[in-house]
Order: sequence, then structure tokens, then C-alpha cells
Amino acid sequence: MAQRLQTNEIDRQLPVGEEVFLDHVGHFIADPDTASAAFARAGFFPTPRSVQQNPGSHDAPSLTGTGNVTSMFLRGYVEALYKTADTPLGRELDLARERYAGIHLVAFAVSDAATAHRRLQSVAFRMRPLVHMERSVQTETGTDTAKFVVARTEPGQMVEGRVQVLTHESERAVWQPRWLSHPNGATGLIDLAIVTADIDEAAARFSRFLGRPSITNASGRFIKLDRGGVKLMTSQAFSRMAVGFDIPSLPYIGLYAISVRSILALRECLVRGGIEFVNHDKSVLARFPGELGVGGWLFVEKPDDIPWRAAQ
Repeated sequence: MAQRLQTNEIDRQLPVGEEVFLDHVGHFIADPDTASAAFARAGFFPTPRSVQQNPGSHDAPSLTGTGNVTSMFLRGYVEALYKTADTPLGRELDLARERYAGIHLVAFAVSDAATAHRRLQSVAFRMRPLVHMERSVQTETGTDTAKFVVARTEPGQMVEGRVQVLTHESERAVWQPRWLSHPNGATGLIDLAIVTADIDEAAARFSRFLGRPSITNASGRFIKLDRGGVKLMTSQAFSRMAVGFDIPSLPYIGLYAISVRSILALRECLVRGGIEFVNHDKSVLARFPGELGVGGWLFVEKPDDIPWRAAQ
């Protein structure tokens, strides 16, 4: 039987035309094995680790400096990134982790990363050269290659972390059916929440980056995408929503929202895994295990049940 999403958003993995999706977020971590075990305790089904490479000439690709383990959903995914080589990306991971361990990568999917790269330059972002990346993946029938085209800003342009846009060129290799069912019932990545000292500046910059307007509400600003969204909030608003959560430094990517089939089943799974969580009206706020850094998951059955959307 085909799996169905409990969501009122676009029910498609990849964007077309000028659509922009929240594609994935990335924890910067020290050890892939302990991170994978932490995902599993929270009821996610992690993939094996994978090392990312830049395609080279004569079948000699070079290491990008990072590898990952992922949890793939019917829509989007999350990953834990670790250092594999002393490259600029590898050193960037180290520097980010010195500030805090947790979420430092946010990737937005577009249909044409080259076009997005030109658009970002046209709206005054300093951009790194367009990058073609790949990683070897095992499938049920052998080995395949996951390929991506990535557009990144120069350091300092998006101070929240490694904020990028990408185009997937190998959907089947990345979203293999065998990885898409999770004990906690997770079906998709929806939104992420960023804590910032200057809401107005961050909202204007993200709107320019994403080509979408920001909406003001009681808890901050929200940028709605064609699938998913970005919530920007003050430290005070975050502390009211995530009582007892530390804010290690600003800016801080503190939460991301995941859709699940059943909140009741999700709670039972978190209890079995020993994951700390708090029940809300239509959501569950769960703290990351320490192996994944500081921050947390906001689990809902429907996007409209996310507190920062309900406040709009």
C-alpha cells in the first residue's frame, strides 16, 4: 500500500519551476556512530554512513571534507555531518561546532541551482562557485551515486550557518523506499526555527535569499515556502516555546518540525528510547540526545499544528 502524508502542502519530493522547498537540515556532530544511535533511540531509521566527494577527472574524486548519516522521509530528510578531511568544509564544520554542537546546515531545494546561483548574485549575495557533489550509496541492487548541485554563499553572508540551495539529480538513489519507514512514524521535514538578535534584519535577508516575503506574527516572523518554512524568533519567544532549553549563542538554529502519522504512537516511541519530551495541545517537543547537539524536534501530525504557524 502506498504511504501517504498527513500534510496540506505539496506532496512531491522535488520542486519544479520556481518552487522552493525546505529540503533538509544538518546536525554538525563528532561521531557518526553515536549520532546514528541517537537518531535510532528517537525512533528514526538512520541510513549507513556515507562520505561526500567532489567529482574529479579520470575517475579520481576528491573528499569534500564531510560525511553523513541521514534519516530519509517521504518528504525531505535530516542528516548528521561529521568531518572526514582537513578541507575548507571540514574546517568550517569544526568552527561551527566550537560555537555549539547541533544544527548548522539548512538546505533549500530548487529545480535549477545554477539559475538560483545567478539570482542570489543579482540580489547582492556574494556567492561561492557552483559545486557539483556526489556520494556513493548502496541500493538493494548494488551501488549507485547520489548527485547534487549546490549553491552556497561566501562565509558571513548567512550568519546562521551553512545556508544553501541545491538541486537533486538522483532522487531514486537518495530516497530509497527501504529507508522511508520509521518506528516513530516520521513522514516529513516541515519547518525550522531560528533564534536571532535582530528579527528585522534576519527576516529581510532570508526573504531576499529565498525570494519569498516574511509574515509578522505574535512570535516573530515566518517565511512560507512552497513546502515548509522558516521561523525567526527572539530569545524570549523561543524560551517561552521551549521552556528549559538553552540558547548557546546567537544566531541559533534551535528547532525543526517533523510530521508524524500519530502523536500517540510517537510519544510511545520516545518513551521506549528514553528521549526527554513535553506534550503540548497538538504537538510534542523533544530534546535532542546530547550526541546530536543542543536543540530539539517539534513533532506534529499536520503543519497547521505547529505553534508558530497557529500564532499567525
